[in-house]
Amino acid sequence: MMNSLNYENLNLRNIYILLVASTVLISCGSTKKIAVHKNPHTAVSVKKAENLRKLDSEFNGNIPKSINEILKDAEKYLGAPYKFGGSTSSGFDCSGFALKVFEENNYQLPRRSADQATAGKEIDIRDVKPGDLLFFSTAGGSRVSHVGIVHDIGNGGEVKFIHASTTKGVIISSLNETYWNKAYLHAQRIL
Repeated sequence: MMNSLNYENLNLRNIYILLVASTVLISCGSTKKIAVHKNPHTAVSVKKAENLRKLDSEFNGNIPKSINEILKDAEKYLGAPYKFGGSTSSGFDCSGFALKVFEENNYQLPRRSADQATAGKEIDIRDVKPGDLLFFSTAGGSRVSHVGIVHDIGNGGEVKFIHASTTKGVIISSLNETYWNKAYLHAQRIL
C-alpha cells in the first residue's frame, strides 16, 4: 500500500514537472541560442543558407512619426529580462512586450500572441515595415507561440525585429537567422 502511494505521488510530481517545463518551452520564444544585437546599427547580417525562405521586405524607408514613437518605446526596454507572463520592465514575455509597447502609444492589443496574430490585417512579408508584428511557431507546426515587432529593414530587405526572447530578454533579431526564419508564420499590420 505504501509503495503504491509513493509511486502515485512520484507520477503526479513527474507529470507536474513535465507540464511546467512544456509551458516554459513553448510559451514565448526559443531555448536555442540566437544572436544578440544590442545596437541595431552595428548588427552583422547573417548570410542566408540555401534552405532558408526568402523573408525580405521591399520597404521604402519612410516611417511615420507614430511608428517612430512605438520603436523608441520598444528600444528603451532592450536588455529587460524575460519573465513568463510579464508585461513590465522588470520582465516581459513576448506578447506582454508587444502589449506594453503598443499600450504606451494608445493602441490596444490582446494579451496572448495567438490572439494578437488575428488583430489588424495579415500582410505579405515583402510588404512589412517597422511597427508591424511578426508571428512565429517556436514549437514547430503552425500554432502561434511567439511575437516580435518589426524594428527596421536592413540592406537588401533584411527584416529585423525586437522581441522578448526566453533566453536573452528583449533583443533585436533578424529573420535571416536560421531559427527565426524556419519558425516564421506570418505578419500582421496593426497601424
